[in-house]
Amino acid sequence: MILGGVRHRRLLVVLAGLLVPAACGQPVPAAVAAPPATVPAPTEAPAPSAAPQLPGGASVFVVVMENHSSAQALAQPYLARLAGTYALATNYHAVAHPSLPNYLALTSGSTFGIADDSYHLLPAGGLGGQLTDHGMTWRAYMEGVGPDCRIDQGRYAVKHDPFAYYGGSCPPNVVSFAPLDADLAGATPRFAWITPDLCHDGHDCSARTADDFLAGLVPRIMASPSWARGGVLFITWDEDDGSNGNHVATVVVSPQLLAHRSARPYDHYSLLATVEDLVGVPRLGAAARAQAIDDLV
Repeated sequence: MILGGVRHRRLLVVLAGLLVPAACGQPVPAAVAAPPATVPAPTEAPAPSAAPQLPGGASVFVVVMENHSSAQALAQPYLARLAGTYALATNYHAVAHPSLPNYLALTSGSTFGIADDSYHLLPAGGLGGQLTDHGMTWRAYMEGVGPDCRIDQGRYAVKHDPFAYYGGSCPPNVVSFAPLDADLAGATPRFAWITPDLCHDGHDCSARTADDFLAGLVPRIMASPSWARGGVLFITWDEDDGSNGNHVATVVVSPQLLAHRSARPYDHYSLLATVEDLVGVPRLGAAARAQAIDDLV
């Protein structure tokens, strides 16, 4: 097929970027698609002046699970107990199918027009870059990640690691689960993102298996000084299984919370807005227009 001039040049730019790391002996993603050229990188907008912020020494934790509806997730014993003890968003929806655009929405305020799970070279930035620019400590704990976070390995899936897309490289903040317990016991980053592997997140295994994983992880987070000081844990699902209009469970766990529910309409942009408000940075992209989850924190 003969490519048009503009499209041809764009493809050559992408291929040239890929050949540089290959020539240096570094592996590159097997399937790469150019990002939509008309979608710019999300920009920052100020958060509302009355937005609540974390106390000093506290952290925000985000755990993202996979491919179950709100009803399926809340039918599991551990999550049901958390939701009954702390806070539950009963009208929370993912923003797209399949996985990747939801992860991008959660970390940049944009899907970049992407509607697949391919590896896309996106502009540098996103939530991780924003936190770095504002001097905030952060880590993304990726279960099973190998030396190159852009490469699928075992039960680690790049499509569930949004930080691997911004700028087309792996920031040093993306780590395996190996340092997680030590970080929880000591110098926990201000923002901690946690992606379980393809079984533990419920993508390839049952909702009960995912629930059992949460039953092992969440108490470790709740035992950390950074949670006890007023930290906030968000547990959400990237998308449903296609059975319930992308209605997913989102549970908020914090030391001072009393059991309550909110029926306000929320989505992944709402969660991003809430995270950014809590750590005190401007809002990215569509998060600027989103309703923060301020009645649950």
